[in-house]
Amino acid sequence: MARFSSIPRLAAAAGLALLAPAAVHAASCCGGGSAASLVLPKFSRAMVEVSLDAEHYDGFWNADGYWRKDPPDTDLNQYRLNVGGAYRVASRWQAFAVVPYVWNRNEYSGLSRDTDGLGDSTVGVWYEAFDDIRCIWRVGSWQDLKPAIYWGAALTVPTGTSPYDDVEDNFDITGRGFYRLDGSVLLDKTIYPWSASLQLTYGHHFERSVNREYGNDVEPYDKRLGDRASGTVTFGYTHFTGAMHSVTGSASFTDLWEDKARIDGHRDPTSGMRKRAVGGALAWAVPDRNWIVKLAYSHALQYDGWGRNFPTTDVLSVGISHVFR
Repeated sequence: MARFSSIPRLAAAAGLALLAPAAVHAASCCGGGSAASLVLPKFSRAMVEVSLDAEHYDGFWNADGYWRKDPPDTDLNQYRLNVGGAYRVASRWQAFAVVPYVWNRNEYSGLSRDTDGLGDSTVGVWYEAFDDIRCIWRVGSWQDLKPAIYWGAALTVPTGTSPYDDVEDNFDITGRGFYRLDGSVLLDKTIYPWSASLQLTYGHHFERSVNREYGNDVEPYDKRLGDRASGTVTFGYTHFTGAMHSVTGSASFTDLWEDKARIDGHRDPTSGMRKRAVGGALAWAVPDRNWIVKLAYSHALQYDGWGRNFPTTDVLSVGISHVFR
C-alpha cells in the first residue's frame, strides 16, 4: 500500500531551499561574473570559489498556489557556506564540484533550534560547443551574434542530513536524501556593454528504499521525488573603469518546477512544488579577470499563483572567485 504524508511546513526552513540554484557564481565565457552557473572561462585552467548565502523565510505558497503567512513568532533562517571549483580536463571539457555547509537558525511557534551540518554536494561537467570567446565589442557580421553554448550534466549527491536519517525533526535537515541527475544547456552572449544568458535544466531523481523517518523505524517502502525543471534568464550591463576594472550589474528571473513524488509507484498527491523568483547581482573583476567578487539578491514574490508547496524567501549571497590561467 502506498504511503502518503503531508510534509510539515517547517520542512521548508530546513531542506527545501536546497532545490534552488545557487545565487552566486563567478565566471562566464569571457569571465567577469555574469554567468548563472559555476562555469570556467574559456581557455582558463582552473577556478576556485567560496560563497556565503543567507536565506530568510517569510511565508509560503500552499498546495493550491495561494500565499500564506507563517504562524506568529516565526523566524526561519538558513545559512550556507559553499566551496566549489572547476578544472579543465580537455580543450572543450571542464569538471566542477560544489560542497555546501548548512546552518539552520529557526524559531517556530515557541520552539527554538540551532543546527548545522554538511549539505548535499554536486559534481558535474560542462562541454563548450564553441571554439572562440563569444564576447565582442562590435557586430561586424551575423556570425558575431552567435552565443557561447554549453551542454552540462550534474549529479547531486545526498551528503546532507535528510528526514530518512536519524534526526529529531525538520530543524535537523540539511539535504533531501536523494541522488539527482541534471542535464543543462547554457547560452551566454556579451556584446559590450550588454550581456544576456539563458540556462535550462531538467533533473531526474533516483528511487531509493526508505525504512526510517525522523529517527523512527517504519515499514519499508520505495520513494522517488518527482522530476524537476528550471529556467533562468539574465540580462546584464558592464562598466569599465579607467584602470579597466569591470563592474557588472545584472537582473534575473528564475522559474523552478518539480513534479509529484512517487511512493511504491503511486503518485503522492501532497508533493510537487513550484517557485518563481526575481534577482539582481553586482560583480566586480580586476583587469585580468583573475579575481571576481560578486553580491547577489534573490526574492520570491509573495503573490498568489507565483508558486506552490514552497516557501517564499529572500536570499542574500556574497562570493569570491579566483581563476587560474
